[in-house]
Amino acid sequence: MKIIGLAGWSGSGKTTLMIRLIPALVARGVVVSTMKHAHHEFDVDRPGKDSYEHRAAGATEVMVSSAARWALMHELRGTPEPAPEELIAHMTPVDLLIIEGFKAHAHDKIEVHRPAAGNPLLARDDPHVVAVASDADLPGLKVPRLNLDDIEAIVDFIVGHCGLAAAPRRAAGE
Repeated sequence: MKIIGLAGWSGSGKTTLMIRLIPALVARGVVVSTMKHAHHEFDVDRPGKDSYEHRAAGATEVMVSSAARWALMHELRGTPEPAPEELIAHMTPVDLLIIEGFKAHAHDKIEVHRPAAGNPLLARDDPHVVAVASDADLPGLKVPRLNLDDIEAIVDFIVGHCGLAAAPRRAAGE
């Protein structure tokens, strides 16, 4: 399974880019899964649901399953947050796993950067940044700069960088 990350400061547009990349990659025949790092306590469950009540009662893991999907919730209950490698081990292998966040982790990543936000470039200090997707020119970069609005060019970069066997992009009307 090939892995590429999208990293950047909060508000840089990582999620927006992610939801634009996924359908473009899928249209080229790439099977994609994603992993998102949440910086705040989050919950995919809600009070009143049986699965929530199971966890509230003390279950370490609760799996919910239906004909459409399944989900596994694991309570850390004070243990350290697992490293990305540990989380990836729980995933079914696909062509490409895109990791959103985990900017300090040592995996290849595309930095999403908007100079107007005033945050420093990660690419200057992170050897795992293989490209920067930005809405502005960034002089002095040692990695390719991709136009944040050119999804097809970013997909081309990902496919090439990860060595994916993807269908070539089709011109409009083909």
